[in-house]
Amino acid sequence: MQRKALSPPASASGTYYQGREAGHRDGFEEGYFRGKQQAYAARSPFIPAVRDLHVLYVTSGKGYPYSPIDEAVFATLQGMVRQVTISDARQDVTACAADCKPDIMIVLDGMFLPPDHVDRVRSMGIPAAVWMTDDPYYADMAPGWVTRYDFVFTLERNCVAHYQNMGCPHVFYLPFAAFPGHYRPLQRSSAARRQVSFVGTAYPKRIEFFQPIMDRLMKYETLINGNWWEKLPGYAKYGSRIEMNKWMGPGETANVYNSAKIVINLHRAFDDQAINQNSFRIPAASPNPRTFEINACGTLQLCDEREDLASFYTPGVEIETYRTPAELLEKVDFYLANEAVRKDIALKALDRTFKEHTYGHRLDTMLSIIRP
Repeated sequence: MQRKALSPPASASGTYYQGREAGHRDGFEEGYFRGKQQAYAARSPFIPAVRDLHVLYVTSGKGYPYSPIDEAVFATLQGMVRQVTISDARQDVTACAADCKPDIMIVLDGMFLPPDHVDRVRSMGIPAAVWMTDDPYYADMAPGWVTRYDFVFTLERNCVAHYQNMGCPHVFYLPFAAFPGHYRPLQRSSAARRQVSFVGTAYPKRIEFFQPIMDRLMKYETLINGNWWEKLPGYAKYGSRIEMNKWMGPGETANVYNSAKIVINLHRAFDDQAINQNSFRIPAASPNPRTFEINACGTLQLCDEREDLASFYTPGVEIETYRTPAELLEKVDFYLANEAVRKDIALKALDRTFKEHTYGHRLDTMLSIIRP
């Protein structure tokens, strides 16, 4: 027997059709936006020339959260040089270098690699470079070993002079970037949609910033992920809106970024004495890796102001900034109410990230310096 489609009650038909049309319109606009994201991410891919080099890449040896950076660097290098051999700071790097005879050695972080291993590798005629991961927050940890390297790359602009004053011969500013293998727009929207999101550890200065506005921030259906949020006074009343003490891998983090309309980025404070080891009081001017990763997902980023941020993204055009808790709330209000403006900035940020701020761009710069 043929069945007829059910019709809405006559009294509700106007509301029914209005709701259906609004749903169709929202679905179309969301699909159109995600299609544009895919197009922006796919156009003009950066394809560096393949160098006739054998690189020994030494991972930090610290595991997560450094391992995703190791994965990004190693995977990117494989498409840029003739050969990559990977080792670990906790392994016998000297024996590995003697066996594989690389042209250069690149070390991530370097804190766990014994300085005498660096000396022995260099004695084989192999230039050694280190990419510092935690500047300036752990600047006190570096003096004992960083001078052993031929090349020092730091993600913090203000640390260049610091290492030069220690006697390091070649020091360069090279921030981290986005790895498209981890961070890029999703073709389909996430099942868990968010208005506003923040991912990060609850350092003391972050709690100090968020605490006065947390009640208002939660009215935007904000979700927070990260460690130590039990230190936030009254955290329990927010329930599942704060997912605590969970390290998220890059895939899960990218999904969070993709599922939100707005992602907040609040850098850690350089003068947070309870957490940092920065007795030199080196101020932080440079953007953190999260800056590039959020933008690579094609989501609007509200980022606290940093002195060197405008070297990478134009504020108000490719990224939005704030200085105070009140300004943050004001801009959340504005961009949630102005979808077209929000999406335009997000797309421009995505475009510039894939054109200028991937690990391919950074490693191309590094290799050009080490072996011009």
